[in-house]
Amino acid sequence: MKEVYIYDALRTPRGRGRPDGSLFEVKPLRLVTTLLRALTERHGVSGDDVDDIVLGIVNPHGEQGSVLPRVAALAAGWGQRPTGLQVNRFCASGSEAVHIAAAKIASGQADMVVAGGVESMSRVPMGSDGGPWAEDIDGVIGGGYVPQGISGDIIAALDGRTREQLDAYSLCSHQRAARAVSEGRFARSIVPVRDAAGLVILDRDELIRADVGMAGLAKLKPAFERTGALGFDAMATDHYPALQGRLEHRHSAGNASGIADAAAVVLLGSRESGERLGLKPRARFMSGVIHGGDPTIMLAEPAPATRKLLARLNLTVRDIDLYEVNEAFAAVVLRFIDEMQVDPEQVNPNGGAIAMGHPLGATGAILLGTLLDELERRDARRGVVTLCAGGGMGIATAIERIQGAGA
Repeated sequence: MKEVYIYDALRTPRGRGRPDGSLFEVKPLRLVTTLLRALTERHGVSGDDVDDIVLGIVNPHGEQGSVLPRVAALAAGWGQRPTGLQVNRFCASGSEAVHIAAAKIASGQADMVVAGGVESMSRVPMGSDGGPWAEDIDGVIGGGYVPQGISGDIIAALDGRTREQLDAYSLCSHQRAARAVSEGRFARSIVPVRDAAGLVILDRDELIRADVGMAGLAKLKPAFERTGALGFDAMATDHYPALQGRLEHRHSAGNASGIADAAAVVLLGSRESGERLGLKPRARFMSGVIHGGDPTIMLAEPAPATRKLLARLNLTVRDIDLYEVNEAFAAVVLRFIDEMQVDPEQVNPNGGAIAMGHPLGATGAILLGTLLDELERRDARRGVVTLCAGGGMGIATAIERIQGAGA
C-alpha cells in the first residue's frame, strides 16, 4: 500500500446559510470551481494531474445534484480527465470523501485526488431531500429516530449538563474564533468568493460574534421544545427510562452549530505524483475509521470512533497533539472531552461550528484544513478530526504533519 500525502487544504469562507447571508446569491457549483481554480493558481494543479474529485454533499439534489464534482471539473476548465463522485454520510460526508480519496491512492487506483465537500444550506435547505426518516413511519419507529436537536438534549441530560455550561462552551467557541481571525490563523486556507466581475462577495467567516456574552446567550429560548412535544420526547424517554421527568431542552440557537454555506477541498496524492508537480507534502494521512452506535442518542460517536482509530494506529490520547471535534451541539464536544479525558485546550483551539457554522457536506474537510494549519503554527505533530453524524454514526481521521513543512 502506498503512503498518502496531503499537499494542501483550501476552503471558502462560511457564509450565513439563510437568504440574508452573503453567499446566498452564489450557487454551490461556483463555490467548488472557486477552489479548483485556486489549486491551479497556487500550485499549477489542473485536470491533467487529478484522477478524481470526491465531494461530500448531504443534500445531493437540485443545484447540488447531477454529480456536481464532475460538473465542477468541467466548469473550472479542468478538462475531461477528472471524474467525479458525490458522497452522503450525513455530517461525516466531507471526512468520508477524504477517506475514499486516501483509499484510492493507497491501493493504486489513483495517483492524485481532490476530496472535500460543499453545502449551500441557504439555497438547498437541510432535509429538503426527504428520506425515510422524515417521510416514512417505518423509518422513524424502526430506526429509533429523533431529530438531532433532541439527541443533543438527551446527551446534555444524561451527562448532567446545565444550560450555563452549554452557553459557556458556546462563548468560548466564539472567543476562540474571533481571536483566530484577528491573528490571521485562517488566512492561508481561505479563498475569497468573488462575483463574475471579480469583486469580493465574502472573504471571512460570517457567523462569528465577537460581542457575544453569557447574558445574551441565556436569553435565547430552547430550540427543540416544540419538536420534542410532537412525540419525540416520549420516544426518547421510552428509549432512556432514566430520563423520565429529566429531559429538559437546554440547547438553543446560541449553543448549537450555525447553518452555513461553504465549500472545502483537500489535495491528496502519492509521493510520486507530488514530486512530478514539484509539490511538497504538508502532512501524511495516517488512517480513518467510521463507527456506528445508538441512532436515538445519535451524536455520541466521536469518542468511540476516536478510540477505534487510535487502537488501529497503536496510539494513545497522549500521542495526539490536537483534536478538531465538530461542534454540532455544545454537549457533543463536552462529552468527547470527558470521555477521552483530554485537555480542553487541545480541542478546537480556534473555535468551531457553533461560532462559524456547519455547512454539512463541507465541514469534515474544513476541519482537516483547520487542524493542519494549527499543527503547523504550533510545530506540532499529530492531530485527529472527528464528527458525529445522523443515524448514530461517527467518523475519525488522523494526520501527521511533515516536519519542516508549512508555517
